[in-house]
Amino acid sequence: MILDSFRLDGRIALVTGCKRGIGQAMTLALAEAGADIVGVSATLEPDGGEVGRAVRALGRRFTAYACDFSRRDALDAFIARVRAEHPRIDILVNNAGSIRRAPIAEHADALWDEIIEINLRAPFVLAREVGRDMVARGSGKIIFTASLLSFQGGVTVPGYAASKGGIARLTQSFANEWAGKGVGVNAIAPGYISTDNTEALRADPVRQQAILSRIPAGRWGESRDLAGATVFLAGSASDYVHGHILVVDGGWLGR
Repeated sequence: MILDSFRLDGRIALVTGCKRGIGQAMTLALAEAGADIVGVSATLEPDGGEVGRAVRALGRRFTAYACDFSRRDALDAFIARVRAEHPRIDILVNNAGSIRRAPIAEHADALWDEIIEINLRAPFVLAREVGRDMVARGSGKIIFTASLLSFQGGVTVPGYAASKGGIARLTQSFANEWAGKGVGVNAIAPGYISTDNTEALRADPVRQQAILSRIPAGRWGESRDLAGATVFLAGSASDYVHGHILVVDGGWLGR
């Protein structure tokens, strides 16, 4: 039955940036589809806090980790611990990210370095290390969180745009090597979603209206709008989908 290909019963999903916003919505979608969750965020509570309670209320297991992905030593230690405590990760959702806004002429090296480290290097290392085990087993799914700025340059966010452009190419690079080895690697590119990352835009009346007027759907997206795409790319329904950047943007890129 076709709906069975969207079920994730018995699988373990590692979700980065799971604490709030898009990451929390992805986490809950995977749990609703049957997956147990290994969740990590920079400031995640030991019990998983709100997202941990919500996953357990669905009858699924939730294991919480805290890690600052801007620190290479912390990332390496996290990966070693997760691989030891969870030898089998079936689904990796590389969602954790950050954004720093400043005009290009004032965009300091420190801002650039921080965003590239969190948004590009950390997802690459996680996918490489967790994905290596998937390749050895001959099965697994990796989902990167891309962005509309995987396709566009944006304004006052050069580091973010560069990192998300890199995520798109990274997704395709992994897929080119691993599609024939049983590992599906794809990305989701959210449009303008009401989250912490877009708070500054929504608080600016001019920018808010300019953005809203271009979205054919006539509204900003909600984090839950990413749920269906996440479950699709995590399950067997997407087994012949590789290296794809699935845009969920209310029609923005079509304008």
